[in-house]
Amino acid sequence: MTVKKLLHTRYRVNDIERSVQFYQEALGLVVSGRHTSPRGAQLVFLATPNSTEEIELCQMPVGAVPVQVQSDLTHLAFEVGDLLAFAAELKTKGYELSDGPTLTGSGSMIAFIDAPEGYEVELIQRSPVCV
Repeated sequence: MTVKKLLHTRYRVNDIERSVQFYQEALGLVVSGRHTSPRGAQLVFLATPNSTEEIELCQMPVGAVPVQVQSDLTHLAFEVGDLLAFAAELKTKGYELSDGPTLTGSGSMIAFIDAPEGYEVELIQRSPVCV
């Protein structure tokens, strides 16, 4: 017996609206659902273009221990068509890359941007031979 497919990945955040704004403005993700969990957590699901998997953002109720993301703990990776153009557009929106762009050994180009809580987001422009 095996699982059928990956449905979503959850990231805990301290300020759900700030995080939603980042993912919408910087990456173009779309809110696909919002609700409150039985434990009182605020949940927002974000859809990614050309993917069925979603990102779930979770803000625990007041009084919960604040999120402190460890360096290089986890990251999300998104493919972009033109990394340099994408980075330039990010800059016009007030977002700066935290690392890169860097050319990889395979000919792809990667860069990183930090989400509000410190989660890394990797941006990848694949080499034409990797596609």
